[in-house]
Amino acid sequence: MRQFKYKPPRLHSGELRTPVSFYEDTPSDGPEPGSSIGEVPVYECYGKIDEVWAKDVELAKSNGTLSDITVVIRDPMGDFVPRNDKHYLSIEDERYRDVLYNVKHVQPDLQQKDFINVIAGVSS
Repeated sequence: MRQFKYKPPRLHSGELRTPVSFYEDTPSDGPEPGSSIGEVPVYECYGKIDEVWAKDVELAKSNGTLSDITVVIRDPMGDFVPRNDKHYLSIEDERYRDVLYNVKHVQPDLQQKDFINVIAGVSS
């Protein structure tokens, strides 16, 4: 018979320490093409910031950027769903100050259903 051994969760709420703000991309009002990023955050939460994981390196290479980051946030349960075509995020930390990240990929954390992974790259 196999021995039971408790494995603690990989991530818990105490590790979500960095404030993260999500902004929405809005189209311009005039006849000129283009868009602007809203000044009021659409959603604010705390997250854990990771650099690109080895499994995400291929995704980063296909996107053309290696400056991607992985942000793990608590699942908002339908209150907010980050979209890769219209959302940006900023990290309220002195190391990431004044850098705006474009949401590239959103995936649920399959090991822990309470969290989602947001992969973002530096917007140009």
